[in-house]
Amino acid sequence: MFIAMNRFKVVKESAEDFEQVWLGRDSHLGEMEGFVEFHILKGPEAEDHILYASHTVWRSRADFEAWTRSEQFRKAHGRVPGTKPLYLGHPQFEGFESIQTLARPQSEQAA
Repeated sequence: MFIAMNRFKVVKESAEDFEQVWLGRDSHLGEMEGFVEFHILKGPEAEDHILYASHTVWRSRADFEAWTRSEQFRKAHGRVPGTKPLYLGHPQFEGFESIQTLARPQSEQAA
């Protein structure tokens, strides 16, 4: 498993606009081989920003890398209008290889 994250320092006054950009976009992730799930996460507030993270789970690093070279990636990122003024600096990318996964047994998840 590979987890790809981007951290965004969003200007507090732009938080609602930032969320609407993400909630309204067509990601095209579901079209990609190896895509597992996506989350947009809202984190702690600092004096001048709110921390957000996009969190995408992939079957493998190779699947993630294929996504970054795909037409779907270009479509998903080419239609994001004017996001630069919404956050401070550039998003910070972090990629993680899974070394252990623990999960609740399926029979307990339904309970």
